[in-house]
Amino acid sequence: MGYSIAVLKGDGIGPDVVDCTIGVLNKVAAEHGTVFEYNEGLIGGIAIDETGVPLPGDTIEICKKSDAVLLGAVGGAVGGSRWDNPDGSLRPEAGLLGIRKELGLFANLRPAVIYPALKDASPLRSGIVGDGIDILVVRELTGGIYFGEKFTCDDYAYDTMKYSAMEVERIARVAFEAAMKRNKKVTSVDKANVLDVSRFWRKIIIDVSREYPEVELLHMYVDNAAMQLIKDPHQFDVIVTGNMFGDILSDEAAMITGSIGMLASASLAEGTMGLFEPVHGSAPDIAGKDIANPIATILSSAMMLRYSLGMPAAADDIEKAVARVLEEGYRTADIAKKGERTVGTVQMGEAIKKFL
Repeated sequence: MGYSIAVLKGDGIGPDVVDCTIGVLNKVAAEHGTVFEYNEGLIGGIAIDETGVPLPGDTIEICKKSDAVLLGAVGGAVGGSRWDNPDGSLRPEAGLLGIRKELGLFANLRPAVIYPALKDASPLRSGIVGDGIDILVVRELTGGIYFGEKFTCDDYAYDTMKYSAMEVERIARVAFEAAMKRNKKVTSVDKANVLDVSRFWRKIIIDVSREYPEVELLHMYVDNAAMQLIKDPHQFDVIVTGNMFGDILSDEAAMITGSIGMLASASLAEGTMGLFEPVHGSAPDIAGKDIANPIATILSSAMMLRYSLGMPAAADDIEKAVARVLEEGYRTADIAKKGERTVGTVQMGEAIKKFL
């Protein structure tokens, strides 16, 4: 049995890290007796250059006909690029927002992992990090205050936080299903001491939890969750929360790992469709120089195998290979300490393939 993967390399280092990841996926396919068919589409700045829009219709069709989407990075240099313009709909990032909408991607999964070999990179002291950290933040992606009714006049403005039962139920199930494959613990983060919408959120989460009696459910106010992530991150397994709180907490959880080049993500629709991408940006200043760290994209492909393609053993293989490579001392420049020998994008990919 084979799978069709839409490949959106995007801008900057996107092609570098995606090409490296495809090499790893081909090795995985050979090891697991399957075939991956890759269908490339344009997105972001390169799409604007070639078609005039950041998300061409052809790309949407390629994605909808595929089993999953692997994306590199979109956008130009921070602080200004040739794609800057007053019309936000023509910026490269609009392509990413557009594909999320077209594919109905409502659940964002952001792992925050500190590997034992890289624990010194965390800004947290070693006594807190211990032998490593492994947290999964499940963020609702298409509802809440970012998409609620908005109004502005001379005297005041407002944004409305709104959730339906269906929206909370489906993100809750994503979190509980993920927890069943991990340590069977979900922490739901809200502000139920102040917000009606959070009290509603909490009620629905509790209702869904009854379908998963093996999973421990805890509730935490968002301000306390922000503190606890720094004080005692080991208490968390899966965190589930709304759009705005998830936006903030997933970045905080990412920061405690100390290495953005290592961070994977998945955005899931109902069913098995998902879009998988590294958290880092396009870094155009190092594009094409064999410098970029491909691990975030490679780990994103492991999430693709687990959540969209039904290949959890293959996903485990990739994650174990990455851990082994780090244990063996392989470092790209972004995760190397002073004096450590570094390898390039291609050599890191080859090392991971060797340990699969």
